Amino acid sequence: MRSDSPFRHRAESRDAAPQFVLPLVVRIEKSGPPTRTDALETAARAVLEILADERSTGEGEWAQAVRDWQDARIRKVVRRARGAEWRKAGTLPGITVTGAGGPAAGSGGATATDPATGTSPAAAADAGDAAGTATGPASDPAPAPAEVRVFPPVPLDGWPKELAKLQVSGTELDDPRPPAAPDRTRPVLWLSPELEMSAGKAMAQAGHGAQLAWWELSDADREAWRESGFALSVRTADPADWPALTKSGLPVVRDAGFTEIAPGSCTVVADHPSLRGGYGARPGRGRAVGSH
Repeated sequence: MRSDSPFRHRAESRDAAPQFVLPLVVRIEKSGPPTRTDALETAARAVLEILADERSTGEGEWAQAVRDWQDARIRKVVRRARGAEWRKAGTLPGITVTGAGGPAAGSGGATATDPATGTSPAAAADAGDAAGTATGPASDPAPAPAEVRVFPPVPLDGWPKELAKLQVSGTELDDPRPPAAPDRTRPVLWLSPELEMSAGKAMAQAGHGAQLAWWELSDADREAWRESGFALSVRTADPADWPALTKSGLPVVRDAGFTEIAPGSCTVVADHPSLRGGYGARPGRGRAVGSH
């Protein structure tokens, strides 16, 4: 375990610390919403992008907020926006990550826009108007690639007004067909087959899982993951495999139970190839986290 891993922190001290939240906003246009799997994977990559960003480490402008957030419960809240709301959100400091699109979900290739400033270019802000059109006669509209913007952590009751008014509940997305089997040579975030979660809740849980894996990786493994564009898949585990996964020694997300599901529920197992040690090798490491 890394010396800087927050798994070393006691739950009591985390609860006593001032609470911060990591805001994420998913773009959902009426005419072309993303698929559920692409949105989940893009949210997970967005969390990794902000953790790896130079502004979040050392003396960076976001570093203190990120440290304060990670010293407490790593709450994440996913809100949704479209049109002018999305464009306003893009004016705040943050990072926009674009997914691979519905059929390509799970293949990697997400992009983070404008790493120097964290702002989304105007072309990205308008892409959803054209996304979703497929060529060829009688073809169904292609799902728009997911777009998720992640912002530096804010105090639990200190949201910027541009984000505070965005909707939280009722974020629902679907996959038009079952996603392909994941590439097991890359990280897989396994969702619990025993829980029903809204798309927004599941996006936050996928972000938790990616973060727990990031904490446990060596510097070399972190850099390799970053160079891959944070390639990963999010899939629902087979019910027969879930008990073994939760006991495999891989990082396990246990939800704090603020919304939708019971406290202590195991929601995600972070299956990164560098962390695999064989099922049953050691108890699964978990951390209670919070999300909406």
